[in-house]
Amino acid sequence: MKPADVGIAVMVAVIWGLAFVASRLALDELPPELMTALRFGIAAVPCLFLPKPKQVSWPLLIAISFTLFLGQFLAQSIAIAHGMPVGLTSVIVQSQALFTIGFAALLFGELPSRMQTVGIAVAGIGLLMICGTVGYDFSVTAFAILMISPISFAIGNLLLRPAQGAPMFQLFAWLCLCAAIPLFALSLLTLGAKPVWLALSHLSLVGVLSLLFVGAISTSIAYWLWGALLRDHPAAQVVPFALLVPFVGSAASSIVFSERFGPLRLAGMITVIGGIAVMLLSKRPKGLTKKTLPKVA
Repeated sequence: MKPADVGIAVMVAVIWGLAFVASRLALDELPPELMTALRFGIAAVPCLFLPKPKQVSWPLLIAISFTLFLGQFLAQSIAIAHGMPVGLTSVIVQSQALFTIGFAALLFGELPSRMQTVGIAVAGIGLLMICGTVGYDFSVTAFAILMISPISFAIGNLLLRPAQGAPMFQLFAWLCLCAAIPLFALSLLTLGAKPVWLALSHLSLVGVLSLLFVGAISTSIAYWLWGALLRDHPAAQVVPFALLVPFVGSAASSIVFSERFGPLRLAGMITVIGGIAVMLLSKRPKGLTKKTLPKVA
């Protein structure tokens, strides 16, 4: 990779890490379903100028959107709104790599390599260590809801495979639109029109800027840049940069929200990241080499 591309990869990882903090700031002022709807509504603005990708059918577009975007980010938002620490959230979401490889093995027979199996085991141990801290500053319910996020993310990764030929920016804009519409409907159904309007009309400058960051920069621009990197370079060169996301998210959360990590939780977080590093840096099955899109926030 050229130095400029390395810089872009690092920048995207930093953006995704900071997006966890921005999401929490927005959630301090908005219900999770409305905040997530606004996030994707902002990211879907390019649909006004870009047609739906011809390479992707409506059923596939909706399926990808409901897993990769709606399911993943709504679960994150609800979990954070129910007290899930932001730094810890940024680590657990990255366990999507574990689930992606596992689902690929179950559904497509893409058996992981020996080193990937070791990485899965290590990451699994780390998640169990984190489970040991449940009940101290977050509930079992919040943790269970958050685990929907990496699972949805992993399913979306696999559904995204048939759409790899579509223009990335165009594809992600329409994925955001497919997520935004039902989320706005859900917000009106569960909250009511008046509470939605009151929440929007009382947004502070911090809330507005946080929404613009997660919608326009983190979701729209960062995903487009990441997709371009995956298009131009082998996934093995690009994907490891995603390991920076939980470090940035945890560091930013400790600064902004004074989040602290006890010995067991910190050890679990490091173990999860270590296991993911083994999975991402080891030789992957051919079917996963350039097909898996990792994330972030």
